[in-house]
Amino acid sequence: MATKKKGFLDIIKKEVGEAGYDGDQFGGAGGHDGRGLPTDMPSNFMFATGIECSYPTIKKGKVRRDQLRECGHYDRYKEDLGLVKELGLKVLRYGLPYYDIHKGPGKFDWSFADEAMGEIKRLGITPILDLMHFGVPDWVENFQNPELPMHFAEYAEAVAKRYPWVRYYTPVNEIYVTAKASGKDGIWNEQLKSDKGFVTAMKHAVAASIIGTQQIAKHRNDCIIVQSESAEYTHELYASPSPDISMENELRFLSLDLLYANPPSATVGMYLLDNGMTRQEYDWFMAGQPPGYQIMGNDYYGRNERIRLPDGSIQISMDVLGWYEITKDYYLRYRKPVMHTETNVFEADIAPSWLNKQWISILRMRHDGVPVLGFTWYSLIDQIDWDTQLAEQNNRVNECGLYDLDRKPRPVAEAYRRILDEFGQITIVPHAEMLEISDRPARLKVEI
Repeated sequence: MATKKKGFLDIIKKEVGEAGYDGDQFGGAGGHDGRGLPTDMPSNFMFATGIECSYPTIKKGKVRRDQLRECGHYDRYKEDLGLVKELGLKVLRYGLPYYDIHKGPGKFDWSFADEAMGEIKRLGITPILDLMHFGVPDWVENFQNPELPMHFAEYAEAVAKRYPWVRYYTPVNEIYVTAKASGKDGIWNEQLKSDKGFVTAMKHAVAASIIGTQQIAKHRNDCIIVQSESAEYTHELYASPSPDISMENELRFLSLDLLYANPPSATVGMYLLDNGMTRQEYDWFMAGQPPGYQIMGNDYYGRNERIRLPDGSIQISMDVLGWYEITKDYYLRYRKPVMHTETNVFEADIAPSWLNKQWISILRMRHDGVPVLGFTWYSLIDQIDWDTQLAEQNNRVNECGLYDLDRKPRPVAEAYRRILDEFGQITIVPHAEMLEISDRPARLKVEI
C-alpha cells in the first residue's frame, strides 16, 4: 500500500501540536475583522518608497534573479538609504534576501542584514520589512514543498527576535503573483503550468504568511501587517463572458480570501478541492485571521489590467478602471484599511503624470470614506528586466525608479517631492468613525 504523502497541515500539526490550531485561533486585532489601528503610526500618512528585492529562480532553478544584486544595492545600500532620507520619506518597504540569509534549519547569515538594518535604524527610517519576495532558499526548493510554512516561520521568528524595534511587516509579498507565476504560468521557481501547481503554491504561501505572522506576534504582539497584493483585473471584448476569464477574475481574490478567512465562491471552493486542497486544509484557512493590525496593501501597475481581444490575444489596458475602482472591489470585500503599496511605469518621461493620477485616486478614495493610510512609489531606483517578469536575462533597464542606477534623480522624484510638500501633513484616517482607534497590542487569542 502506498504511503500517504504528507501535506503542509500534517507537518504543522506535527511540529507544534494540534491543540493550538482549532477554531478561531489566529485572532485579528480589534475584533474578528482586524480593523483596529494603533495610534503611533510613523507619520500622519505613510508616504513611502521601496527598494526592489525580488529573488525568484528561473531556468528550472539554475539561475537566481536577485534584484538587490543586479541593481547594485548590496554595494550602495548606504547611498540608497540616504536617498530615502534626503527625499523626505519616513517609510520604506524593504526586503532582506531570505534565500541568502536562511542557510538551513537553525542556520542564518545576518552579515548584510545587520549592516543594512543598522543603517535604517540610524537614519530613523521606519521599515515595512518584507520577509519573502517571490523566492525561497535553494534548500527549500520551491513553493510546492509542504515544509515551506514551517521553515519560513522559523525565519520570521528569527528576524523578529533579531530586530525587535521593527513593528511593520509584509510576511509574504504578492502571494497571488507568487503562486501564479510559479505554479500556473511556468515563469519562476518550480515553473509549473497547472491548476494543481497553482493551488499548491497558493496554500503553502498563504500558510507561510499565517504561521510566520504568528511567530512575529509572539515577540512583537503589536505588529502591523501590511499585506501587499497585486490589484488585478482582466476585461474581455466578447459578447458573452468566457468562463476562464470569469474564473481568473475570481481567483485574483484567492490569496486574501484564504489569508483573511473570507469564504470564496462555491465555484472557487470546488476548484480548490478539485486541485489538491483538502477539506481539512480549507477549514484551517477559514478558522480565523492572523494576529496583528492588518492593512490591505494593493499594488497597481497599468500592466495589471488587461483586455482579452476576440482573437484570444491579451492587450495591456493601462488604467481603464485604475487603482481606485479595482481597489474599491477589494475594500468592499474585506473592509480593511488600505495602502497603495506599489506603482510605477517603465517610461521615465510619463512617470510624473502617472504618479499624479495615482495620487488623485487616493484623494478620491479617501474623500469617499475609505481609510487609505499610505502610498508607495516602487521603487527607489530603476529595475532590471521586469519588462519580461525577470524571465529573460536581458540586463534591460526599466526606467521606473525615483532615481536611475547611477543614483541620479529622475523627474518623478521631484514630482513626488512636490506631493510631499503639499500633502505631507494629511491625517492618517479621513473619517475616524470608520475604524476603532486603539493603542492596545494585537494579542494572540491562544498561546502558540
